[in-house]
Amino acid sequence: MRKSRAKKRILLPDPRFGDKLVTRFVNTMMMSGKKNLAFKIFYDAIDIVEKNKTDDESCLDVWKKALSNVMPQVEVRSRRIGGATFQIPMQIRSERKVSMAMSWMIKFARQRNEKSMANKLAQEILAAYKEEGASIKKKTEVHRMAEANKAFSHFRF
Repeated sequence: MRKSRAKKRILLPDPRFGDKLVTRFVNTMMMSGKKNLAFKIFYDAIDIVEKNKTDDESCLDVWKKALSNVMPQVEVRSRRIGGATFQIPMQIRSERKVSMAMSWMIKFARQRNEKSMANKLAQEILAAYKEEGASIKKKTEVHRMAEANKAFSHFRF
């Protein structure tokens, strides 16, 4: 690489829960720099989760459990060897796991058919918490792809 690696930006904890992971999720969800709107959507979604949950866990714990349920463990990466390109299954770094899970949850929440984004996000969080829904389906698809290409794992770099 010609340039040095970019510096890691320090995230401030969110105002309501004091959690940096929430800020990271909101930053991923934010569009056009509208952070206040993204925080409002997230907090409204968390309030909806609080009303709809059945357990005695806190709503933030439900969200964190949903996020950990969506996190993939392995993924396939393309590697060119000779003239052929192989899909090689590899372990995922913890930072990438979190970012993939967040982006999948937000992507599939946006595709849902509820009325507001807060409702969509809340339903996606509850579905992921129960280990169902589109984001969990995506995770199993990625795992299945890695399992199918396990024969090429000896090409790891």
